[in-house]
Amino acid sequence: MAVVLGYATRAVAVLPWVILAVCAMSDLLLSWPRRRSVSVKNPTEVFVGETFDLEIEVDRPAPGLQGQLDWPDGIIGPARFDLSDGRAWISCRAVRRGKWEWNSLWLNWRSRLGLFEFVPKLAFGLSVDVVPNIRLVQSGAITAKVQSQLFGVKENRAIGEGTEFHQLRDFVPGMDAGSIDWKRSARHRTLVAKEVRAERNHHVIVALDNGYLMREVIAGVPKIDHAVTSALATAWAAAVGGDMVGLYAYDAQPRLFLPPEPGRLAFARLRSHTAAMRYESRETNHTLAMTELNSRSPKRSLIIVFSDFVDTTSAELMIENVSVLAKRHLIMFVALRDPELDALVNEAPADMDGVAEAVSTGQLLKERRQVFERLTQLGVMIIDAEPNAVSAKLISKYIEIKAREMI
Repeated sequence: MAVVLGYATRAVAVLPWVILAVCAMSDLLLSWPRRRSVSVKNPTEVFVGETFDLEIEVDRPAPGLQGQLDWPDGIIGPARFDLSDGRAWISCRAVRRGKWEWNSLWLNWRSRLGLFEFVPKLAFGLSVDVVPNIRLVQSGAITAKVQSQLFGVKENRAIGEGTEFHQLRDFVPGMDAGSIDWKRSARHRTLVAKEVRAERNHHVIVALDNGYLMREVIAGVPKIDHAVTSALATAWAAAVGGDMVGLYAYDAQPRLFLPPEPGRLAFARLRSHTAAMRYESRETNHTLAMTELNSRSPKRSLIIVFSDFVDTTSAELMIENVSVLAKRHLIMFVALRDPELDALVNEAPADMDGVAEAVSTGQLLKERRQVFERLTQLGVMIIDAEPNAVSAKLISKYIEIKAREMI
């Protein structure tokens, strides 16, 4: 039309652009972003697998103001959150160990007339250390359980069934006649019995397989982190029980060996070293790892192996090398069960794809049981449980081993 009418419509055609420019200028003047600052409150240390809150506060909030953080690999949180009131409490979950940092906060809001969208970037420094979970240790539940069963109301059971001499006492009817010390009885001209108690200062070594199979995620957390949590809980129980605790970590080759040490200071060393363990992507060399551990452990010890396998074929070398360790030491093998696999087998499939998944999963679990049966025949004790139940089973088994003097 402007071509046909010529210059007569030129002024009319420019008019909408003039109006738009005026509106845009007005919108910018009304909505021009002022300088904003951000403050964040956060815990400095978080246990892996647990949730925590970030409190973010921004001055001069705008209607519809949204915030966004670039989440690091070890922490997950919402993609966006509302900051229209100037403050937000963000629920996050720590899923991997390490020191994780945020350097900036992205803001987003629309102008008064909706013609513009502002996306400024506010810089700030924020870091959180995600460390191994020792919630059970801090709660005192492990200390209470070990002390009550080994040194509390069951002290009489510990005394008299061990191998370490405790004291002499007068023999009274009802005591085991085999406890009479005939030489001292002849010297004192009265029957004297020996009391023995459960021996302490045993060696307990926690062996952590840190190969790529332990990076598999169960319940939102890698298997190795579940293993570290249970390993530290058991190490604390052993320290309370009077034993010496050591740590061995390996993957394609041996990485770390802390010789068994007494006391709770040993637990602090184990915690700091497990916190610094890296996530490895290499296949585990069980032959090299178990041979090295056997050479470093001349004294009979309780060795708790946290490991994993895919099938019977991949487990052959592990079984062969664990059997060599079992000739000298008491071995406990710990495997983490995936609840999702159990659910696939127990739930009725909805279609043919579900049937195929259920069959393959059932075969996998069958091969897993066969490996455990072979290890049991070698004298290895098996702990196969879901991550939230492993620590309790391990500690109960440790107490049983102490009471029965199996080390």
